[in-house]
Amino acid sequence: MKRLSFILALIIFSPAQVTLANEKKPLLMKNKKNLYQRVLTLPEAKLYSQANASQQDAKPLPVFTVYYVYSRKTDGNNQTWVQVGLSRYGSKAGWIKAGKTLDWSQRLTLTFREPVDGQDRVLLFKDRASAEKLATSSDLSEYNAIYKAASTGADLPNSPVVAIQPAKNIDIRKNFYLIPIHTYEDIFMRNSTARLLQVSSIPIKEGYQFISKAKQNSEPKQQLTPAKIVAPSPVINDTGAGNEEYSAGITFVIDATLSMQPYIDRTRQAVGKIFNDIKDANLLGNVNFGLVAYRDNIAATPKVEYVTKQFVSLKEGKDSTAFMNQVTGLQATQWSTKNFREDGFAGVHRALQEMDWSPYAARYIVVITDASSRDANDPLSSTGIGLAKLKKLAQEKNIAIFVMHLLSSGSRSDHSRAKKQYEALSEYPSIGSFYYGVPTGNTREFGRVIESLSRQITAQVGIMKAGTTQKAPKIPEKISQIIPEEVKPDKSQIQKLSSKVEKLGYTLRMKYLQNKQGDQAPDVFKAWLVDKDFSDPEKRTVDVRVLLTRNQLSDLHTILKQILDTAEKGVISPTNFISELKSLAATTSRDPEQLGGTTSTTSGGGQSLAELGFMREYLDGLPYTGDVMNLSLEDWQQWSVKRQIEFLQGLEDKINYYRYLHDHIDLWVSIKGGSIDGDSVFPVPLAMLP
Repeated sequence: MKRLSFILALIIFSPAQVTLANEKKPLLMKNKKNLYQRVLTLPEAKLYSQANASQQDAKPLPVFTVYYVYSRKTDGNNQTWVQVGLSRYGSKAGWIKAGKTLDWSQRLTLTFREPVDGQDRVLLFKDRASAEKLATSSDLSEYNAIYKAASTGADLPNSPVVAIQPAKNIDIRKNFYLIPIHTYEDIFMRNSTARLLQVSSIPIKEGYQFISKAKQNSEPKQQLTPAKIVAPSPVINDTGAGNEEYSAGITFVIDATLSMQPYIDRTRQAVGKIFNDIKDANLLGNVNFGLVAYRDNIAATPKVEYVTKQFVSLKEGKDSTAFMNQVTGLQATQWSTKNFREDGFAGVHRALQEMDWSPYAARYIVVITDASSRDANDPLSSTGIGLAKLKKLAQEKNIAIFVMHLLSSGSRSDHSRAKKQYEALSEYPSIGSFYYGVPTGNTREFGRVIESLSRQITAQVGIMKAGTTQKAPKIPEKISQIIPEEVKPDKSQIQKLSSKVEKLGYTLRMKYLQNKQGDQAPDVFKAWLVDKDFSDPEKRTVDVRVLLTRNQLSDLHTILKQILDTAEKGVISPTNFISELKSLAATTSRDPEQLGGTTSTTSGGGQSLAELGFMREYLDGLPYTGDVMNLSLEDWQQWSVKRQIEFLQGLEDKINYYRYLHDHIDLWVSIKGGSIDGDSVFPVPLAMLP
C-alpha cells in the first residue's frame, strides 16, 4: 500500500506537470471545455518527425496505442496528418497519417457474452440504418432469415451483416481482444430499451469471421463463411485440410561445465524417446532438434576448450540417428571455471544467430543450466551481449526461449540471481515467462519435464498436420500426454508451464495460418451492433469494460481507498463523499490519465470534477455508466444503515479486486510487445469500477 501511495504522490506533485502546464495543450473535443481529442493507432501506423517526412524517418507504432491529438494539418498531397503525444502535458511525440488512426472519445470497450440458453450470437452490421431497422421491427421474420444465413454460412444476397460473433466463447482473460465503442444511439426495441453501438476492432491475436466481398457485375456481393475463431483476423481454414509444411525447430542450449554431465545424458535420452514418438506419429521432418553447448571464457580458463560449440544444426537434427551421431562427443568439462557464473548468454546468442530458423513456423530455444549467466558488463563475457539485446533478437525472429534452471544445492547462493535473469530472458509477449526451476536439480523430474515439453510441442505440430486447430485424434496418446503421473514434485509448476505452452502453440499456429492465407480480412473492422438479444430484448449480449493500464489501476486502487478511509473517519460529508465517487468514476471512463487530480481527497481540496463544474461534460456521450453515477444524496440518505454498510463493503471488495488484478501478471497484455509493465493493459469490467 505504501508503494502505491508513493506512486500516486509522484503523479500528483510531479514538477514536470507544473513546468508543462503553460505549454500547448491537446485539441479539445467538439463542444467540450476540458476533454481532449484522442486517437488509437491502427495496423501499419508509423510515427514521423514531420508531417511530410520520408519513409526512412518513420517508426512503426504498436497497434491500439492511445495518443492525444495536438494539431491536424493537410500537406500538399492532400494527405491529412495528426500531431500526437502520449500525455496531455505538452509533450509531442510526432506525426501520424490520420488514416492510420481511429478517434476514441472514451476508454469504453466491449466483450461478447457467451451465447447460452438458445440466445443468438451477435450480428455486426455494415451501417446504423440496417441494424436499427431490424432491431425496431416487430416482425422477426427478416431478422431470422438474416441470422440463419449468417450462422450457417449460407449466401444471402444484399445481407446487411458483415460479421457474426463466433459460436465458441473466447475468454478475454486468456485471449485478449479489443472492441472500442465510438458512438451510440438509444433505441426502443419492442418492450425494452437498447443501444446501437458503433464499434471497431483489429486483428491483434484471433478473429471474428469476416464476410468477403467479391465483385460481380461491378457490384459488391456479400458471402458468409462459417465462423471458426474470435476477434478480428484473417479467416482461418481448419476444415480438415492438413498443413504438411508446418514444422517446429527446437534447439537445446546446454551448459556443459563441470556439474552438468547427468543432465546432458538425460537430455540425450529424452530426445531419443521423443524421436521414437515422432516416428510413430509420422512426423519425421516436421520436428527438428538442434544443440548448442556452452562453457566459459577460455582466456580465463583455457582448459574448458570452448565458449560455445554447435553440435547439431536444425537441418541435421531431423531424425534420431543424425542427432545422436552429432552429439556423441558432447561431454561436460572436467575443469572448473573461473567462478560459478558461466557464459550462457553466448550460447543463446549463437543459437539465435547461427541456426537457420527460416524453415520453421514454430521456433523454440530450451536453455538447460544450473548457473546464472555473465552479463554484458562482466569482464569475462565473450560477447558483451546482455539480456535486453538477446530478448530483442528473439522477438525479431519470433523465437520462444524456455529455461530449465537446475536448483542444485551446490549453487544455492546463485539461485536468486539466476532466476531473475532467466525469468526475464524467457518472457514471451502476452503469455508470460517460460522459466522452470527444477527443485534440488532432480535429474528424474528434469528428464520428465523435458520429455513432456517436447512431446507437447510435437503434438501441436501433429494438430496442424492433421488439419484442425483444435484436436488431433490421430496423434497417439503418448504424444499428446503432457504431465506424466509419475512426476510428483511441484506438479503445479508443470501444469502452469503446460498451459503456457498450449497458449504459445495456439498463437504460433494462428500466425502461421494467417501468413499462409494472406490478408483476407480488412485491417480495421468497423460495424454497428445492438447490445440486446433480438429475440429477447431483456437479455444483454455484450459486457462493457474500461481499458486501463496497470499503472492506472494502481492509482485507482489508491484513490478509492483514500476516499473510503476518509469517509469512514467522518472527515467528509455524505454529499462530498458521493461527489468524490462520481468524479472518480467519470475520470476513469473518460480520461484515466487524470486519476489523482480530479478528487478533493487526493489533490488537496477543491479539485473534484463536480466542484470544477466538469461533471456533466465528462458524462455526456458515455453510453454506459456504473452504479455510482446513478447514486444521489437523496438515495444515500434514504438507505438504511445496513444498506449503506453493504455499499461500503462493495467498495472494499472492488479495492481488493484491483489489488488482485494488478498482481495477476498473466492477465495483462503488452500492446507494444515485451514484458508486462506499467503500460500493459487490461479491459476492466465496468461493474468493477466505482
